[in-house]
Amino acid sequence: MSPQENGIAIRIAGCLTPPERCLTPPERCLTPPEGYLTPYAEGLRLQRELHAARCAGEIGDTILFVEHTPVYTLGRSADAEHLLWNRETLKAKRIELVETDRGGDVTFHGPGQIVAYPIIDLAGRGIGVRDYVFRLEGAVIETLGGLGLDAGRDARNRGVWIGNAKICAIGIRVSRHTTMHGLALNVNTDLSFFSGIVPCGIADADVTSVAEELGAPQDMASVRDTLAAALVRWLSP
Repeated sequence: MSPQENGIAIRIAGCLTPPERCLTPPERCLTPPEGYLTPYAEGLRLQRELHAARCAGEIGDTILFVEHTPVYTLGRSADAEHLLWNRETLKAKRIELVETDRGGDVTFHGPGQIVAYPIIDLAGRGIGVRDYVFRLEGAVIETLGGLGLDAGRDARNRGVWIGNAKICAIGIRVSRHTTMHGLALNVNTDLSFFSGIVPCGIADADVTSVAEELGAPQDMASVRDTLAAALVRWLSP
């Protein structure tokens, strides 16, 4: 898709993206074969820079896509008991643990997962916070429907579900009417990483991925571009 559609710029972080669309300096990335992964701290730095620029009117609305190195993130309402593995286990498995300022409980980010961070001026688009989350869910549901998956919402928790299994987590922050953080869609994610947490604090639910549901790994770039187009449509006034 083009770098910008309907007033929303699409930016992708990571060494293996085209240089003209990449925000991450090569020296900040990991070396191959994991050069496409973005450490969480780097992704947060990029978000904050884009957020500040959007609030200052220096850039327009933007969606930043990343694929993170393995990390558990604790949202503002996280319960420490929902982290099941101790720090020694996390170190052995090379999983970071980060407290962050998004809403929600504990979740996982890592390889095979598409993370989208929309930096959107909600007031400028006439979108309320609840409506914004509804639209994020709608874009993911549309994307998964195009892959032949019957996904939907669940009254217990925001995000996107297939039956009793969450396939996409959503956690946001809104400051000065402008969004940060966003959604994490499990595409080819190693679901064993979720064994170390109670995902989103919901003990009686499962976690799934596109690859798990379809029985085969998916092309990450293709799914990402489909999701990007859906987000642009759903976030348009």
